[in-house]
This record gives sequence, C-alpha cells and structure tokens, in this order.
Amino acid sequence: MRRLGSVQRKMPCVFVTEVKEEPSAKREHQPFKVLATETISHKALEADIYSAIPTEKVDGTCCYVTTYKGQPYLWARLDRKPNKLAEKRFKNFLHSKQNSKEFFWNVEEDFKPVPECWIPAKDIEQLNGNPMPDENGHIPGWVPVEKNNKQYCWHSSVVNYEFEIALVLKHHSDDPGLLEISAVPLSDLLEQTLELIGTNINGNPYGLGSKKHPLHLLIPHGAFQIRNLPILKHNDLLSWFEGCREGKIEGIVWHCNDGCLIKVHRHHLGLCWPIPDTYLNSKPVIINMNLDKYEYDFDAKCLFNYFSKIDNQKFGRLKDIVLSV
Repeated sequence: MRRLGSVQRKMPCVFVTEVKEEPSAKREHQPFKVLATETISHKALEADIYSAIPTEKVDGTCCYVTTYKGQPYLWARLDRKPNKLAEKRFKNFLHSKQNSKEFFWNVEEDFKPVPECWIPAKDIEQLNGNPMPDENGHIPGWVPVEKNNKQYCWHSSVVNYEFEIALVLKHHSDDPGLLEISAVPLSDLLEQTLELIGTNINGNPYGLGSKKHPLHLLIPHGAFQIRNLPILKHNDLLSWFEGCREGKIEGIVWHCNDGCLIKVHRHHLGLCWPIPDTYLNSKPVIINMNLDKYEYDFDAKCLFNYFSKIDNQKFGRLKDIVLSV
C-alpha cells in the first residue's frame, strides 16, 4: 500500500462551504458557522476525489517526524502568526469590499518571532525565499520537541530519543478489528505526520487516561482507512455519520493520488462533536511493545515503562487502559 499524504497545511472541505450567522458549535465565542453545501468543491474534483482513499480524521494535535541534531525527532505544530498591527490590517482587508485586490504581506516585519529551530511546513508558497502565509494569515510550521520543554511535555511523553522510539496506536497487522499500541522506531516514521491524542489534548474526546495518570499516543495520518463509505453526496454522508457505527468519528480525510488532502468535519454537516461513544473506542486494543532489546532501561514514571509492564495484555477498548505508573 502506498504511503498516504502528510498534513502540512490546512485542508479544504470536500464541499463548497457557506457562512451562517449562528453561534459556532466548534469554536466558543465564534458568532458564525461554516457549513457544507451540497456542491462538491472544485479543489476536490481537481484532485480526483472519487479515486481517493477515505480515512478517519482523528481529533488531536498535528505532529511531524523529521531529522534534528542528526537523528529522527518529533516536531510540534507551531504556526507563525501576524503581530497585532498586521493582524488588524488583515482583518480590515477581509471585512472590506475590496476582496478582489490581493493583500500584501511583509513577511519580515508583519509576523511574530519564532524560535530559531522553527521550520516552515512543506509545500507552502514562497516568495523571494520567504514562506508566505495561508488564507488565514498564518505560516504553518514546526518546532522540535525537546525532552525537557514543559510547553510540549505531552508530546515528549510519547517519544524516547535515547532509543529513538515512539508510542504509536494503529491497527494490528493481522487483525483489522484489533488496535495495537507499540513502540515504533522513529526512523520508520520519518517525513510522516501524525496526530497526538490523549488526556490533555483537545478536551480528550476519546477519554484516555486521567488527570493523575495522563495517557497520550501518536496515530499516523491515514492509519484508519474507512471501508464501505457511501456515495459522495451530502445527505448520504450525513446519514452515514448519524446512523453507522463507523460514522462515530470526527470527520473524514480523503488522501488523493496527487498528494492532496481533502476533508469533511461533522460540524460542516451541522453535527455535534465530541460525541459519547466514538468508533475508536469500539475496538479492543492489545499492547505489543517488544522492549526486551532495550533492557527496560526507562524512567519509572514514563509511559514506556508502564506499557512494558503490561506487554501483551488486551483491553476491551482504549479508555479501559488505566495507568498506575
């Protein structure tokens, strides 16, 4: 199977969207909703959406694995955002009647500083060697997750740089109905993007861990392919999300043959998220760490140490894993 696309920028919706002047269910204090119409977008058709691979959109925070200091490293998403003056100028432009004109950014002066180790996301537009902002006025990018950086402590909990491994959740290779948590070499994940999920990420929609014993995991983008998705029509997708067990997910991401990624979120269809019983929590999960070669030389409080103690154990669902590190 071909490697699926990586998430390096904001994904467009599969349908043409429209703005409705009602409070958003997705973002607090946002006075409008962005809803899907019944028209498939030009971008989706251009990317040949009908031959794309549909996958589950997982609710977490985006990460990236690439080289840093000569070894594979986990990187956290950090968008470079405009300073106050530039943001005000950009918002005035968006609300003006002059949207036919192009907004001019001065990248060197209009944006807040970022750490020296920051890198721009791949495939974003460049002008005179400078990465340019997207339609929201942000420059997508990444910063390496250092071991002792408290800002990214939950990212750091799922990697071990001494042994160059990461805690990954995916389907079991021999049983698609079974999930597996394993220690994967970071070198196997190079140039891939993944979703970090868990106790302290996005309100923990999957109910993992607890405040006392938080649990976080990485899921490679495209890991959970969707079988038997209905025809690509607004009402059919709406019925699928509402009525099928497989539809109890945050959304769908289509991986197109040209590398383009197209999405639809439950909120685009006027549906709620998070929901009580997610599809991700409907499958059993097995622990398959295979850490013998590392001689279990891990910090007593780290997740790798905990999972090494319950290796080969099987749980009815993800949220049944109770940590006692």
